[in-house]
Amino acid sequence: MEENMDAADAPESKSLDQEALDQIFLQARTHNAWQDRPVPDSLLQRLWKTACMGPTSANCLPMRLVFVKSVEAKEQLRPHLAKGNEDKTMKAPVTAIIGYDTEFHEQLPRLFPHADARSWFAGDSKQQAREENAFRNGSLQGAYLIIAARALGLDCGPMSGFNKEGVDKTFFAGTTVRSNFLCNLGYGDPSVLHDRLPRLEFDEACRIA
Repeated sequence: MEENMDAADAPESKSLDQEALDQIFLQARTHNAWQDRPVPDSLLQRLWKTACMGPTSANCLPMRLVFVKSVEAKEQLRPHLAKGNEDKTMKAPVTAIIGYDTEFHEQLPRLFPHADARSWFAGDSKQQAREENAFRNGSLQGAYLIIAARALGLDCGPMSGFNKEGVDKTFFAGTTVRSNFLCNLGYGDPSVLHDRLPRLEFDEACRIA
C-alpha cells in the first residue's frame, strides 16, 4: 500500500525556463510589419490543436476561426478594416478572424457529456447567458491562441479596428458565429518595432485580499 504523500514531499510543479517565458511574454512584441515568409497550413492546424486545450467553462469551446491567407480572401477582408490596419493586414501571411459561436451549447452533449450542460443554455430565456458565455470564453480562447502561436514560433499582431458587421456578413453569413477580434500571424520584422510601451506596476493593478 502506498503511503500518503505529505504536501511538503510532493514534487514541485515545473516552471518554464527563462527562454520560454521570454518567447511567450517578456520579450514578445505585437508586430505590424512582416517578413515575406509563408505560414504552412500544417502549422495552423497545430496551432488549433494546441490552443483548443486551454480551459473553458464546461469545456464549451465557443471560439471559431477563419484563417485568411489567400489573395481573394484578403481582398474580401480589406474593405472592413480601419485604414490604420489595412496595410499591415494585407502584408501579413495570415490574418485570423477570431469569432465565437452564440449557439455553442449545441455541442455540449459531446464536449461535456457527464452533465446535461446544454440545458443550462437552451431556450430563448437563456439567450443573454449564451452570448455572455460565448463572448467570455471565446475571448479567453483568443488569448490562448496568441500564447500558443508565440510558443510555436509565430509572431502576432492582435487588433480591433474593423467593421464587425461587415466581417460577420462576409465570413460568417448564415451561421451563429460573431467576430470578436483579428490577429495577424506570421514572422515579424523586428527592425521596425517601436520601443516597448510601459506596463502598470503590481501595486497599481493588483491587491492581495
